Amino acid sequence: MKTVLVFARNGMGDAPENLQQTLAVKYLSLLAQSEEKPAQILFYAEGVKLVCEGSLVLQWLTMLESAGVELTVCSTCLEYFGLMDKVKVGKVGGMPGILAALQSAEKVTSL
Repeated sequence: MKTVLVFARNGMGDAPENLQQTLAVKYLSLLAQSEEKPAQILFYAEGVKLVCEGSLVLQWLTMLESAGVELTVCSTCLEYFGLMDKVKVGKVGGMPGILAALQSAEKVTSL
């Protein structure tokens, strides 16, 4: 099954920022060590901050990418936040790629 995960926040859930970050670290570390992985992870809105310099989850995202998980990062969002030169993992793409990923997914999970 083609599963796509979506990060639209700089962390997970609707919680204080520190808790969002803690949850993202825990989730992505477990996912990176799991046998079952998603086909793709999408990052847009504040979620793009997770793939940038200083992110607490870079280690886990790098492991996931090395394991074949496609990481797609919204270029419009990176430009908006002034982070285009801070990306450390994933491929920068646009909304057409994000739309295509969502449309072709069998399962989409928003985190």
